[in-house]
Order: sequence, then C-alpha cells, then structure tokens
Amino acid sequence: MLNDKLNNYNLILASGSPRRQQFFKDLGLTFEIRLKPIKEEYPKRLRHFEISDYLAQLKSLPFKEELKSNDILITSDTIVWHNEDALGKPKNKTEAFAMLSSMSGKTHEVITSVCFKTHTSQKTVNAVTKVTFKTLNETEINHYIEMYQPFDKAGAYGIQEWIGQIGITKIEGSYTNVVGLPTHLVYKTLNSMVL
Repeated sequence: MLNDKLNNYNLILASGSPRRQQFFKDLGLTFEIRLKPIKEEYPKRLRHFEISDYLAQLKSLPFKEELKSNDILITSDTIVWHNEDALGKPKNKTEAFAMLSSMSGKTHEVITSVCFKTHTSQKTVNAVTKVTFKTLNETEINHYIEMYQPFDKAGAYGIQEWIGQIGITKIEGSYTNVVGLPTHLVYKTLNSMVL
C-alpha cells in the first residue's frame, strides 16, 4: 500500500518516542530514526496549535542542510491545552500532580502537530482531540505518578496507561493523536506527497 508508493523515498522519523516509532511500524512504513537535540522553546505570544506547529517545525531545522532529494523528514510535537495554557512535560512529581489535579473532572485538548519536510518543501498538519477526565482523587493521582513516572508525556499522562483506563470518561477526536501521533493525518499527508 503506502509503503509501496514510498519505495523511491527515504522516510526519516526524527523522534525518540517509542509510541511514535511503533505507530510508524503499525502503518507498515519502512523508516529510519535520526535524532538531533533542540531546545523546545517557543514565543509566549503563540496560542493553541500555533505552539505545537512551531515546535514541530523547529525540530526539523537541524536537518535542513542534510536532506537529499528523496528524503521525507517527519517531526512532531504534542501539547495539552488546558485553561488557556499549554501543558508540556512535567519536570518532577510536584508538577505532574499539579497538572493532573488541574485536569481532574474537566475537559482538555490534546494537540499534535506533524511537520513533513523535503529538501524543497515543508507541510505542517495538526489534530485536536478533546479528552474528559472523571474527578480523580489524590490517591489515584499519586499511584499513577509513582507507578508510571509520566515525565516524558505532555500533560503528565498517557491515555494508553492505567490513568486512561480508570480516569478518562469521554474522548472526541483521534485516539492515536492523544497517544502522540494522528496516524490518519500522517497516512493522508504522505499519500498526497507521493502521488
């Protein structure tokens, strides 16, 4: 299917996320992983998907000079948007507890942006999913943080983990987007690039 269409292309996933890497495998794509460190900072004036779009594009910049004519570089960023604020990855247990407490009993948005870069073009797409948590008690939040150490996840949680199973009461939009990659958009965009 799509992988056959991409025969003449070299797909590069610039992500250390095991979840994103697994999605690429699940889509049946042949790809290589290339990582370059960047400082994930953005101008404070940016709001909502502007933040994740900016960060996904920022992650592609270090690769700019090395892309060959048949390369397609894919970079991505996920944020949690809650109370008009972007929740990134928590630095410690205190931050993780504060994030989860603030989302308890409320609805937030998970936004993932994906940047597709070739040596001549760039395209960025994003998906927004609404997620509602039940009212979480302190014991549940502390148990989750202790057991799962969610410090590599925006908003301090993984929907595929225990907290998602016991705490999420409603989801509107793409599930894979909340895990960290809107696979339907990746599939659609790559198909449109190799017609």
